[in-house]
Amino acid sequence: MRTAMKNGAVLAARELTAVSGQPIAIPDRERLIHLQFRRFAGCPVCNLHLRSVVRRHEEIKAAGVREVVVFHSPAEELAEHTAHLPFPVIADPGKRLYVEFGVESATRALLDPRVWGTILRAIAVSAWGILRGRDRAPAARPHGGRFGLPADFLIGRDGHVLAAKYGEHAYDQWSVDELLVLASHAPK
Repeated sequence: MRTAMKNGAVLAARELTAVSGQPIAIPDRERLIHLQFRRFAGCPVCNLHLRSVVRRHEEIKAAGVREVVVFHSPAEELAEHTAHLPFPVIADPGKRLYVEFGVESATRALLDPRVWGTILRAIAVSAWGILRGRDRAPAARPHGGRFGLPADFLIGRDGHVLAAKYGEHAYDQWSVDELLVLASHAPK
């Protein structure tokens, strides 16, 4: 059973290194941070969600939020799949951050009937991108497995966890609209 990160918890200041080599300070004294935990490099379901974040990235930035996305894949695998993303991506193949934040893996990630339609849509979108040469296929046996669950955290400028969501299946995360509402209520 996970030990969930509760609203109001205060994170110790840290610096993570993005796959690009860019240092990422958490907390960020200038902006809120939306820390997303995703599954593995090339995950079609994760990519479907990240496309919606990319489409609205300027709107998210204008709301004073910095996106930071964590995957449980090695940096070398992630680099092939995330170079085009306009926000930092963190490799956590040892799942150190996943454990710290209480983010789990479970078979319900893919076996929950609520995600089946999304899985089919994600595979179709991914396959189309692969066929057109725009996307790369995920590893046949992804590092860390296929059963990761997503999680979202909104972290205040002072390091307080302002909101948290632990996904019940592979596509259970905040929408961009939900993130923007949460950010609008955050302390300035």
